[in-house]
Amino acid sequence: MQQVQRHRRLFLNAGRLTDAQLFVHRSLRHIIDLGIRIWLAQLFWVASISTMFEGEAAATLVLRSGGSPLTWLVIAASLFLLCGFATRIAALGLIAVALAAGPASGVTIILIGILGWYPICGAGALSIDQALERGLRWTPLMFMAAMTSFCRQLTRWGGPTYAFGLRLLVAAVLVGPLIYGATNAVGLATMVVDPTLLLAEELPLYASIPLALSITIGLGARFSSIFLLVLLVATRSMGGPLPAPQYLVALLALLAATGPLRWSIDAMLLAKCRLLTTGPEGGPVPNVVIAGAGFAGLAAAHALRNCACRVTVIDRHNYHLFQPLLYQVATATLSPADIATPIREVFRGQPNTRVFLGRVTGVDPKHGAIFFDPDRTILYDYLVLATGARHAYFGRDDEWQEYAPGLKKIEDATHIRRRLLIAFERAESSDDPEEQRRQLTFVIVGGGPTGVELAGSIAELARHGMAREFRNIDPAGARVVLIQANERLLPAFHPSLSAKAQVALEDLGVEVWTGRPVEHVDEDGVIVSGQRLESRTVLWAAGVIASPAARWIGAECDSAGRTKVSSDLSVPGYPNVFTVGDTALLETPEGDQVPGIASAAKQAGRYVGSVIAARIEEAAAPGSFRYRHRGHLATIGRQAAVADFGWLRLSGALAWWLWGLVHIYFLLEPRRRLSVALEWVWAYLTFRRSTRLITGDEGSP
Repeated sequence: MQQVQRHRRLFLNAGRLTDAQLFVHRSLRHIIDLGIRIWLAQLFWVASISTMFEGEAAATLVLRSGGSPLTWLVIAASLFLLCGFATRIAALGLIAVALAAGPASGVTIILIGILGWYPICGAGALSIDQALERGLRWTPLMFMAAMTSFCRQLTRWGGPTYAFGLRLLVAAVLVGPLIYGATNAVGLATMVVDPTLLLAEELPLYASIPLALSITIGLGARFSSIFLLVLLVATRSMGGPLPAPQYLVALLALLAATGPLRWSIDAMLLAKCRLLTTGPEGGPVPNVVIAGAGFAGLAAAHALRNCACRVTVIDRHNYHLFQPLLYQVATATLSPADIATPIREVFRGQPNTRVFLGRVTGVDPKHGAIFFDPDRTILYDYLVLATGARHAYFGRDDEWQEYAPGLKKIEDATHIRRRLLIAFERAESSDDPEEQRRQLTFVIVGGGPTGVELAGSIAELARHGMAREFRNIDPAGARVVLIQANERLLPAFHPSLSAKAQVALEDLGVEVWTGRPVEHVDEDGVIVSGQRLESRTVLWAAGVIASPAARWIGAECDSAGRTKVSSDLSVPGYPNVFTVGDTALLETPEGDQVPGIASAAKQAGRYVGSVIAARIEEAAAPGSFRYRHRGHLATIGRQAAVADFGWLRLSGALAWWLWGLVHIYFLLEPRRRLSVALEWVWAYLTFRRSTRLITGDEGSP
């Protein structure tokens, strides 16, 4: 038991140490690389231009060839280095120029040291070389596959060795004052570093020696480099005595970007973390199984990133879906790839997490086992059930589901998109006015945020997105009917905002029927309060029911299937089993139910992660779960939305902009944020929707 606790403490401390390193490595490494290349290109470019037009050397680079072809070659190599094209060859050429520029000095050594990184490791991701590398490996050009393979091996084995040499160079700069002060002459010190680059006046010896040791052995080398970088920049900004700080800044920035490569203690710690968390089940750390990779599941897993445990995420899909924008896939505004992120990509930088693809079929809480397809069983120490919810048809699932699809998955969205677009196509090809009317009547059942957003988006698609594209029908004449059993739309919002949402929908041409429950659904439409409304396209947004998680563990649940939980979100009788998100029945201290929105799911997931982490680390447990309401948002159409934060209520264009910014911000990836933003700008300026593809078959998803 003591050995297990020792392993857990080791992993916890190493995880905390490496978490910040991984953030820098993933987020800033390529930006730092691009900045260094820009600086190097500017340095050689200015030197070359200066010699061409002034005949004098610039900085330390003495190019005495005037306007000779050598100068033009230097300019070309600088541009290649800047773009990251043929980076290794361009860097070798610039190294030769720097060596030929004059006698060696500390500045020249540091400059060549920085340039030497690129022939060995090449440019980062923000370069043409990286974009072409995979394709070049399989090109029919002679020797290209062998060259790319050689470059990869050179980076793999030469990079750590060269990074160790750069760390030694920085250590020499740090301890240079000792050598320089002892000899009181140029001697050995100036063979390693230039006296003008010494940090004696900025850093006391009792600090320089530990920093030099840290950087040399690679223990916290990235943090030490960042500290020295900040110190150097701060000294220069305050008018310090350093005459040429840009060389040291670039060198320290390069070390901060490279991070814990193979020949460092940091790399050994990271490898130990991976070993502790990827071993067989029943190893030295507990196994936390999270069923479901929705908002709650991801939040719980992320909260355990530095905990001494192995996290196992199971989901029936290999992607995390941003459900708030799913209706835009259904109405041909966005592509499925814009709102879905592969789960493995999410946890790429979280070494204690593994992902399994499968559908959970049952749980044995007494023996700590979870079952999922295909015929797999995993033992757990802690279980988090975040399996979400599905459509609810008020007990008429078998009768109505075929004719009124709901919107919970990507398959649902693409199926609805197909039905919408086919309805217009069939109306165009029909000569029967009655059939055209039925095809162009769209009924949405349910006046919550999903129903309101679907109705508004379909109305905009019909009135603006298909203008002048049909000859036999006018898409703008489509009839969109939103049916709500409640007396008002958006019951979770303030009544004033519900009224404004209804006015905005009616301005778009949507018919809003409130206080009229649906009595029957079939292939010919719906019956509402005894009145037949004929339609070939009926969409369901009226309610959901939780997954069968409560039945799996034999727990008490409400009429919607949501599991009743304790104050720490554990299942009564099973303290190591937790339910979160749409699977759980959560209540506020006032007794109100927590809404089934993304914000609530994330809060519950983070809380459960903190509870499990506290138990594993034998720390003080957090208090009872307390939901903090962040507000409700719903969009109706162009410059029409409502936002209810309780203390602040917005509507119209301001709420619409706020809705868009919030949804873009909460997308997981920067690339998807940019993609969605560009799609929205295009649709806003042109009224066109770029994903109007009819795919799939006639059946249900």
